[in-house]
Amino acid sequence: MIVTTTPTVEGRPVAEYLGIVYGETIAGVNMLKDIAAGFRNVVGGRSQSYEKELIQARESALSELVQRAQELGAQGVVGIDFDYETLTSEKGSMLMVTASGTAVRFSN
Repeated sequence: MIVTTTPTVEGRPVAEYLGIVYGETIAGVNMLKDIAAGFRNVVGGRSQSYEKELIQARESALSELVQRAQELGAQGVVGIDFDYETLTSEKGSMLMVTASGTAVRFSN
């Protein structure tokens, strides 16, 4: 499966557009990670705990997108885009990652 953020794949013309496919993930971030991230926010630097959560959520959303494309019989997904949102409440934060793209079949 060819998966790309570009609208085309060099040398692989699109023969058929099968539709838009999505992959969504909502990941909870626990209170300890919130505290550590808050500390990093004050003193500066990177929050490795949030970065790990972000990477896992993005990979999960992309995997779900690919699975949905395969169910349509796609050979690839072009024009992939990622959206990120933070959902917060008094109980903590959640990270939402959405991946979207167009499922396609290529010409020979």
